[in-house]
Amino acid sequence: MKLLRVGTAGAERPALLDAEGILRDLSGIVPDIDGPLLADSAALGRIRAAADAGSLPALDADGLRVGPPLARIGKVVCIGLNYHDHARETGAEPPAEPVVFFKAADTVVGPYDTVLVPRKSVKTDWEVELAVVIGRTARYLDSHEEALAHVAGYAVAHDVSEREFQIERGGTWDKGKNCETFNPLGPWLVTSDEVPDPQALSLKLWVNGELKQDGTTAEQIFPVAEVVRYVSQFMTLYPGDVINTGTPAGVAMGRPEPKPFLRAGDVVELEISGLGRQRQELKDA
Repeated sequence: MKLLRVGTAGAERPALLDAEGILRDLSGIVPDIDGPLLADSAALGRIRAAADAGSLPALDADGLRVGPPLARIGKVVCIGLNYHDHARETGAEPPAEPVVFFKAADTVVGPYDTVLVPRKSVKTDWEVELAVVIGRTARYLDSHEEALAHVAGYAVAHDVSEREFQIERGGTWDKGKNCETFNPLGPWLVTSDEVPDPQALSLKLWVNGELKQDGTTAEQIFPVAEVVRYVSQFMTLYPGDVINTGTPAGVAMGRPEPKPFLRAGDVVELEISGLGRQRQELKDA
């Protein structure tokens, strides 16, 4: 299923995109798309049954804003340097264990919302990423099979990053990762049954129409199952938590000088096969 949330910011309603590409209203069946829903197999079953029966009312998608596909996100766990080609382009050694950092849940915006270039930013960068959405409480998972069984679905994430804040200003990466609007998510949460192999997805990103990133999750150093298993050794993952699993090569930081960092007026588009496409225009904060 392709689950999404539509409407003005803070007042989105749950919806489903059916096999014919028609937007269907879920608000008569479930209150929202969030962690409790993803953990409720009966509620998900009702959605599937209504979709199969053709009983969900259609929504007029014309002019309707698409918000983040998940409400009330608990935490956004991020994995750094998780693609072989990205590690090479940044001159970093592939990590022996996953590099873990966090984004605040309030960085998450809709897939077509404006991205704000922070004040005094000179190195705002792009990163297309596969986001994993947790559907069952996960702690101390033992195997890759068990890890994937705890995944509710997948989405496109844009891990926007300010490299000077992240790398040159001391401390941890957090200052360069948690700026306002720095995690567009969606358009859909695609349930895991529709993604049989998360290591066989293509990722692409364009800036002003020019292809910058063109990779595949097969390049991940730590595959999705290992990332979920590994993270569960250090923290409890709850339904509605999100894991951004890293970006392939092609970021501005890895380009020759002068590096083409993002500026107000730039347009970024990104997509992952089967998970949809995003588009953001950048403006000054």
